[in-house]
Amino acid sequence: MFQLTIDPLGATIDLAEGQTLLDAALRQGIHIPHACGHGLCGTCKVRVCAGSVDHGAANPFALMDFEREDGQTLACCATACEDVVIEADVDEEPDAEVIPVRDFAVTVERIVDLTPTIKGMHLALDRSVTGLHFQAGQYVQLEIPGLGQSRAFSIANAPHEVERSGHIELHVRRVPGGVGTGWLHDQLKVGDRLRLAGPYGRFFVRKSIAQPLLFMAGGSGLSSPRSMILDLLAGGCTLPITLVYGQRCREELYGDDEFRALAAQHANFRYLPTLSAEPEGSTWSGARGFVHEAAATLYPQGYAGQQAYLCGPPPMIEACLAALMQGRLYERDIHTEKFLSAADAQGPRSPLFKRV
Repeated sequence: MFQLTIDPLGATIDLAEGQTLLDAALRQGIHIPHACGHGLCGTCKVRVCAGSVDHGAANPFALMDFEREDGQTLACCATACEDVVIEADVDEEPDAEVIPVRDFAVTVERIVDLTPTIKGMHLALDRSVTGLHFQAGQYVQLEIPGLGQSRAFSIANAPHEVERSGHIELHVRRVPGGVGTGWLHDQLKVGDRLRLAGPYGRFFVRKSIAQPLLFMAGGSGLSSPRSMILDLLAGGCTLPITLVYGQRCREELYGDDEFRALAAQHANFRYLPTLSAEPEGSTWSGARGFVHEAAATLYPQGYAGQQAYLCGPPPMIEACLAALMQGRLYERDIHTEKFLSAADAQGPRSPLFKRV
């Protein structure tokens, strides 16, 4: 067993054989920025100051030869060959709870067709272990049986609901050609046993910031905002909360009745769904266009004074970032969660913000 020291924290933790640097840190509640988790995007790049590592399956475009020679590695796939000291960009986040990542066994309790391409999967946590504690907006890594791989899915229900019911809800969109999501859509059945690990991520509401909240979501990216909004409303939040949610067409729009009901019940919550490819002449009478276009109709004076939370596919995130910047909202008040496929993870990073 080797030891890993993480600077500038000065924290030293044990490394199990074959354990990645990222996994060891997260299981001690130490957050190293990361995204894809598979050596593809380069978000978790750290500098090895002492000792040596095996770079593992790091993609040569995410970790270039000159970076390896310069002592850099990707924490998500690097393993130690001896005691190691690394320097990592560990952000101080006052609203972040220190929650070590843990493993859980779950049983498939229910599977619901939310849309033709998105399934709602309700997973009962094994009652023999302490429940899953998380901050609304975080995600889990779900192991896909037979593939030897895991996939990231945001938790769609609120923390208090998970504590009460003992089950978590995941929204799984079928990725065209995706082996993992294809298996979950075609093979998974009620009663199956699965394993997952979590919680992961830094996508959660900064509750210490007393500013109105704007959620912008697309596709199955609704799952995190749903958890966050339900958590806020259940906790008695009185700040203005807005959700702008985009889908291509009416049959892909899910959660619509629930959010309309919440808007009717809570004076501080408003909801605007928008469809970008709904056929002309249909019965849809709501907004049409993309998320950033619909949001602009609610904020004609710009976005200054908001705190924005963006969750969805990378093209939606990029369009919303540009619109928010043009509307005078800047990096410190914008938080994102991109839904990355393997192809997305290898794409370019945002030119607008250094941390997204």
